[in-house]
Amino acid sequence: MTGAAARVPPFPGAVGITDLSAYTWEAVDGVHGGSPHVHLACTECYVVVAGSGRLQTLTTAGLRDVPLERGDVVWFTPGTIHRTVNDDGALHVVVVMQNGGLPEAGDAVMTFPPEHLADPAAYAAAASLAGEDGRASPERARARRDLAVEGFLELVRRTEAGDGEALRAFYRSAVALARPHLARWRVVLEEGAAREAERTREVLDALEAADPSHLDAARATRLAAPPSRTLGMCGLLAAYDPLRRALEAESAAP
Repeated sequence: MTGAAARVPPFPGAVGITDLSAYTWEAVDGVHGGSPHVHLACTECYVVVAGSGRLQTLTTAGLRDVPLERGDVVWFTPGTIHRTVNDDGALHVVVVMQNGGLPEAGDAVMTFPPEHLADPAAYAAAASLAGEDGRASPERARARRDLAVEGFLELVRRTEAGDGEALRAFYRSAVALARPHLARWRVVLEEGAAREAERTREVLDALEAADPSHLDAARATRLAAPPSRTLGMCGLLAAYDPLRRALEAESAAP
């Protein structure tokens, strides 16, 4: 391996890793937590490190509450609408995301009411975190959370009433929003998970040939805790992959 990738290795399997402190804001239904949303191409995993809560999920199988207790590992596949619920005000999880980089490239659609899903411009306006000064604001994060909860509760109501078309219509809208991003998603896949899978095949070929030369490049890499948190969909986020990429760029500089 040559270049930056040889100097700063990707996370195992090219996953994304994020530290999440779930929102404590109360929603209209009395539940404290984040913005319901769905991923179209990535499986997501929660490793609960503190506090307790629930993961509310909505799929074609209906609504489900999955407990989140310290030490639990919970994962959910694409198409699972999920809402992080912070029952004790201290829910803290480490998020491991398949295909690191895809959520940042658009693989996350919030459950806004249909009029806000009608086109990319309407969705972008509803999803924006920018306040009057152009900076990300907690007020905007809470407003979009409330809008996503509004749409989520309506999806739950209709699904539980036997209207399967409600969820299918949301999925169609989500896919339409994602399609303009697919070319970029393919680049993320090829430069991430697909490349790592190919490297593993190369290693297996080397082992079969009794060639240990790749082991000469062995190393350990450390990332310090991110210096600040950002406003995410489910809570305050400390994302590690941007730090890894910055370190990679730094090590590649002449």
